[in-house]
Amino acid sequence: MSDVIVIGAGVVGAACAYYAAAAGMDVTVLDRGPVAGGTTGAGEGNVLVSDKEPGPELDLALLSNRLWRELAGHGGFEFEAKGGLVVAETEEIQRQLVALAGKQGVEYTVVPPGGLHDYEPHLAAGLAGGVFYPQDAQVQPMLAAAQLIRHGADSFGHGTLRLRTGVTVTGFLREDGEGGRVTGVRTDHGDIIGGAVVNAAGTWGGEIAAMAGVDLPILPRRGFILVTEPLSEPLIRHKVYTAAYVTNVASDSADLETSAVVEGTPAGSVLIGASRERVGFDRTTSIPVLRRLAAQATALFPVLRDKHVIRSYCGFRPYCPDHLPVIGQDPRVPGLLHACGHEGAGIGLAPATGHLLAQLLAGQDTDLDLAPFAPGRFA
Repeated sequence: MSDVIVIGAGVVGAACAYYAAAAGMDVTVLDRGPVAGGTTGAGEGNVLVSDKEPGPELDLALLSNRLWRELAGHGGFEFEAKGGLVVAETEEIQRQLVALAGKQGVEYTVVPPGGLHDYEPHLAAGLAGGVFYPQDAQVQPMLAAAQLIRHGADSFGHGTLRLRTGVTVTGFLREDGEGGRVTGVRTDHGDIIGGAVVNAAGTWGGEIAAMAGVDLPILPRRGFILVTEPLSEPLIRHKVYTAAYVTNVASDSADLETSAVVEGTPAGSVLIGASRERVGFDRTTSIPVLRRLAAQATALFPVLRDKHVIRSYCGFRPYCPDHLPVIGQDPRVPGLLHACGHEGAGIGLAPATGHLLAQLLAGQDTDLDLAPFAPGRFA
């Protein structure tokens, strides 16, 4: 029997397992696929504070930013503290960016038009300025999830953290019938007993919740990423995106929205995003969307026009209607906790989510108030 069963081996589930193991709990992680086989494996690895409005999500992002840096200090993570540059196409947008930065209470530098090329020499001419956020960073998401599980298993006692892939959860075990406390899960490989269950199934978190008879309104929000050929020299120093990205993140629209997000990687390739649309779990490659992403990226960085795109991929962000993740004990189902619905910010917010849930499971006061993320807020 495990103290905690974590459903989902993406980066959020891996972080929940890591911090629960660090708190002295026996943990079993289950996933129907491989580690990072879902949304995590289709992410860019954003660790951002720049795109968050003041409030609970920014507080969560700042805590997570600190924890990512602590984790990176242990080694084995491809973590780049590169900083983020948000650029403005017009003077009015620049004023809005500066106003937002002033309200966020984080580190930032206002960049005038003439100073943009000091940060990014290959940026297009004619931009109205920008804001630089030194706390923004990037992590390789698949490696991060794997390392969290590996470090959790290696660092906190033999057998404390166990990983079982290829195991599909089909239901919950309950005390005294349907209304009782969760005591484990049913799977296609048999029943697994646990003291508590964490739903970290990402975009599929609503389906897991439904197995316990509760509603979590998590929907898939599809996004595409273009990957260039490896470049012989780094052309882009930071994570660079336009102000429209902030607007799109906060949007409730189901329709297609795109904004330029461009960044290099240690392997030499450039990642180009970002698109958002709610089309269910349709994985069909949309050539018009890819063309729009390419056009936006080359408008921002003309130097990319003669570079080759070698592939594209898509993933599904776990979208919640209020754009806040679901973190905490479900008041309707004792023994069931949730850690899902992070939309496109799950990689950045994973350590804080895992840390706070571990505190909750250990009966400790949490470092942040979890009320804004409460699973019962949709009831």
